[in-house]
Amino acid sequence: QVQLVESGGGLVQVGGSLRLSCAASGGTFRRDAMGWIRQAPGKEREFVAQIDWTGLITTYVNSVKGRFTISRDNAKNTVYLQMNRLKPEDTAVYYCNAGLNRATMTADYWGQGTQVTVSS
Repeated sequence: QVQLVESGGGLVQVGGSLRLSCAASGGTFRRDAMGWIRQAPGKEREFVAQIDWTGLITTYVNSVKGRFTISRDNAKNTVYLQMNRLKPEDTAVYYCNAGLNRATMTADYWGQGTQVTVSS
């Protein structure tokens, strides 16, 4: 059974940093694009970042460019999201995914989500 398990969320002050991890088990995602979306209370799900299977092509939503960095370690079946200079508007539940279709916001697999709260 394929599982994506996130970790690394928490409470941080404005300007702080967090590193999210997403470990895949029960399958291999070496050929899949992997990424993160987020959902804040009362808001729609929002694409955050995606990385292709080679790790060479990354895509970000404009609001996180220059602050967030997505990376992956295929040997460990793990994708990371380094979040720096966090802002209150980054507060959301962050979901890891594999094989995301950005147009439909559907994915082959989802993690359970990890809460990120940025306090001002």
